[in-house]
Amino acid sequence: MASSSPSTGNEMRTIHSKAVTIQVEGLYKHYGSVAAVCGIDFEVERGEIFGLIGPDGAGKTSTFQILAGVMEASAGQARILGRPPRDARLNLGYLTQGFSLYADLSILENLRYTAGLRKVPKADFRDRAADLLTLMGLEQFPNRLARQLSGGMKQKLALCCALIARPQVLLLDEPTTGVDPVSRREFWDLLAGIAIEGVTVVVATPYLDEAERCHRIGLIYEGKIQQTGTLTELRANLGLHRIEVRAENLPTAEAALQAALAPGETDLVDLQSFGDRLDILTADVDTATVQIRDILAQKQLSLQSLEANDPTLENVFVNHLRRQGADPSYRPFPYHRRQSRQLSRHQDLQQDASALPEPSVAISADRLRKVFGEFQAVKDVTLTVHYGEIYGLLGANGAGKTTTIKMLCGLLPITGGSMSLAGETQNLHRAEVRSRLGYMSQKFTLYDDLTIRHNLEFYCGVYGIPRSLHREKIEWVLETCGLAGRENTLTKRLPGGWKQRVAFGASVMHEPDILFLDEPTSGVDPLARRQFWRLIRDFARQGTAILVTTHYLEEAENCNRLAFMAAGEIVAQGSPTQIKASQSGQLIELVTSQTQTASQLLKQQLPSWRVSIFGDRLHLVLDRPEQDIGLVIQCLQKAQIEIRSQRLLPFTLEDAFIGTIQRAEVSP
Repeated sequence: MASSSPSTGNEMRTIHSKAVTIQVEGLYKHYGSVAAVCGIDFEVERGEIFGLIGPDGAGKTSTFQILAGVMEASAGQARILGRPPRDARLNLGYLTQGFSLYADLSILENLRYTAGLRKVPKADFRDRAADLLTLMGLEQFPNRLARQLSGGMKQKLALCCALIARPQVLLLDEPTTGVDPVSRREFWDLLAGIAIEGVTVVVATPYLDEAERCHRIGLIYEGKIQQTGTLTELRANLGLHRIEVRAENLPTAEAALQAALAPGETDLVDLQSFGDRLDILTADVDTATVQIRDILAQKQLSLQSLEANDPTLENVFVNHLRRQGADPSYRPFPYHRRQSRQLSRHQDLQQDASALPEPSVAISADRLRKVFGEFQAVKDVTLTVHYGEIYGLLGANGAGKTTTIKMLCGLLPITGGSMSLAGETQNLHRAEVRSRLGYMSQKFTLYDDLTIRHNLEFYCGVYGIPRSLHREKIEWVLETCGLAGRENTLTKRLPGGWKQRVAFGASVMHEPDILFLDEPTSGVDPLARRQFWRLIRDFARQGTAILVTTHYLEEAENCNRLAFMAAGEIVAQGSPTQIKASQSGQLIELVTSQTQTASQLLKQQLPSWRVSIFGDRLHLVLDRPEQDIGLVIQCLQKAQIEIRSQRLLPFTLEDAFIGTIQRAEVSP
């Protein structure tokens, strides 16, 4: 299949009406002496999806609250549909960061209550509610209480509530944080359908892979919009290319290439480490390729593969913020002991040493099961995690990840199977075992009514850290989190992403042998996420065994090995590269004259997960591309939809995850 260049941003925007729905000019917001928004300007057209992307504290939420009419600006103006936001509120749908659902009301009751507030006529409510619930796939559960819903279902219900009044403008402040990749992809396909109906959408998200689905993107930092454009325009303005490098002894290769990043030394601009590869940014692929080969050859390291690809939006975002001096400082962890990995003392205590796993195994599970009443949450899970390894456990909401982690770290008794933890097979809740573990739960593990320092002092005591080391450990957490000088702030006053940083610091201060991280970077901005993973890799290189869950598939690339879970079972295991390579079929990108119509048409011919909208283009997963692409072209041409370009793409880990999970659900 021939490759052709992607369409330009100007081509993409011709699908929209030129009517400006949102106009922001010279907008400021001050909280006392703190300026949260500093003179921003932007416009959003009717039917456009506009992404407002920035790190924690950049001013996104303040901007959303002004646009929603719940807060006044300090200066400047915002106009929605030609009116001040307060006068346009009945034409607005607004999703806040915390879903505004009533836990003890059912799906239908939440909708009915919101409709009353938004003055939806009773005669219209029944049909609108039925249409929305069908659109979101919730029509079978109208009487289920909101607190009984999964994260993805809650997010869909919240969107229903925002749409019940048929708003002309939809404001979404991080609507998919903590939502699994399958539900996130469904959500963005729904947004594309809503936009094609003429609804204007403004969305903030920390997931930069999904931000690539926006028609245009505004990068905001320190209350100012730094750059605006389509993904194509932002990539072009970056002026850099991305090279994926796979080599033996990756830590040594990383160190050698990192040393070459000094200005004037090479054409290498940036380096990011993942589980089984390195990503390098450069302005000149050919020159950089020669330099990479030479550097690795000097270290006598074998190069396994080298491949040039388009830069990601995260590359654009991080590179721009670094130019602004926003890269957080990195301070290595203050180790005071090397991790004990051989477990000889524990093995000597066992009468049957032959029953123990190999000494390098930190966590093992064999046919692990967990049953709650008649519901089997975990089914015959078998895995091993070695010291010095980062092992990722991925799955949709309700797949059994958190239940598995709680069993593995001794918080839940197992129903069946066997397991070992740090060489122990019984009484895993004992203090001797627990002192060797670090655990960061899915929900924040901090006490909101304590200050940051008091929280950290509390965890120093819980983990038995010598008092002489408290100050050094706490200062490390504060500096790493960018909170030095704010240690007396109440934790409840921190944004969610900042809480996650402090919670991570609290979970590792005692230098655990085994570390459990349950969605540690949920809601954390890309720069902080990079720092998180640099620290996680450092712990692994010191010998810590790390088991992590995440919904952010790009960061799952940092894992050495992965397991995908579906309905309580492991359905795939391997390195990120192995899992992507194991995918059947081919990923194809199409640019057409009618993106949404083409998507709807092809979903009538193919399972819906095989068709997804990314901004102005379609991604198709075809198992028999040579045969199926002809049928796709014929189907679109029959509907008089022009195909402007088509090209083959490599599978991302998100593509692999969704394909694996969906195939597992339909297999007998």
